[in-house]
Amino acid sequence: MHVPVNAPIITESAKRYVGQAMESGWVSSAGKYIDLFEEKFAEFLGVKHAVTTTSGTSALHLGLASLGIGEGDEVIVPDFTMIASVFSVLYTGAKPVFVDSEPETFNIDVFRIEEKITERTKAIMPVHIYGHPVNMDPLKDIADRHRLFVIEDAAEVHGAKYKGKYCGSMGDVGCFSFYGNKIITTGEGGMVVTNDDALASRVRSLKDLAHSSVKRFVHEEVGYNYRMTNLQAACGLGQLEHVEEFLEKKKWMASEYEKRLKDIPGLRLPVTKNWAENVYWMYAILLERSFPYSRDEFRLKLKEKGVDTRDFFTSSSLQPALRQYGLPEERFPVTEDIARRGLYLPSGLALTEEQMTYVCGTIKELVGNPQVVAV
Repeated sequence: MHVPVNAPIITESAKRYVGQAMESGWVSSAGKYIDLFEEKFAEFLGVKHAVTTTSGTSALHLGLASLGIGEGDEVIVPDFTMIASVFSVLYTGAKPVFVDSEPETFNIDVFRIEEKITERTKAIMPVHIYGHPVNMDPLKDIADRHRLFVIEDAAEVHGAKYKGKYCGSMGDVGCFSFYGNKIITTGEGGMVVTNDDALASRVRSLKDLAHSSVKRFVHEEVGYNYRMTNLQAACGLGQLEHVEEFLEKKKWMASEYEKRLKDIPGLRLPVTKNWAENVYWMYAILLERSFPYSRDEFRLKLKEKGVDTRDFFTSSSLQPALRQYGLPEERFPVTEDIARRGLYLPSGLALTEEQMTYVCGTIKELVGNPQVVAV
């Protein structure tokens, strides 16, 4: 059996809407599905504005640019994150300033942020990792005290909640990805959300080449072509209509993994804080030092059995690309530790009960316990 690390479910309504968009002739960046997807996504999160983009990365770039962040500014980011978070800061000319992670949820260690704030700091970018929310209240307290913007990287947490509030809805702007492995997908695509009318207007302008509001094809500043297509928005709308079903499937996945793997020595399963609603975008595990394999050995053994996995993000600070920006290598012990020991198991929405049984049975066999929990 082959079990992919992630396979999406494309709903029948998504296929139908895409077909209708194609038949309408509106296949580029105008058409009714752009407006509908934005409207329904904003409604889902309980925010005033949602603006479609080409990707989660471009959403982050637009969020930062709309806040006026640029050359000479600093933005605090977690060292443990997908590199797009960091690159989006560099695109603006600002400097990413790294903070280590906390070891349980892998999110930014909020209580290490304040020591990194300088007179050049303009924003904090919390990244909600692998489906678990960041501890937002103390982070927002820090931002308020220092008059800093908050840009939420919510690429991995569609539907996750912090103390009852949707991730992505708590900052000055929130940024989402709709890449193929996300809970809601448009293939490629993203969204910027905000409750600020002026920010939303600026995001809309910047994503569409910054045409003058007075006369089209007159440009008073540099803009970007970050426009989502009507076809992608049609797909996104059809996916969004089933988001509650998708979130239930993620809960089922996490519950089954927990039930079947909890007694395996040396395997640390995901932690969920009591103030969080985790959506388990990826079922992320850590191998303790007592585990019989290293992370890379374990991944190879699973691969040989047809089970795909992915290792964790690596330290952003240590990325070679950052040296050309004059950023020094920094050592962040928690990030480096979890990056060495972490991987995620097959976590896609299309994961079946048969595949779940096979994955867990294979893991138990590999660690010397062939007993498989009965379904």
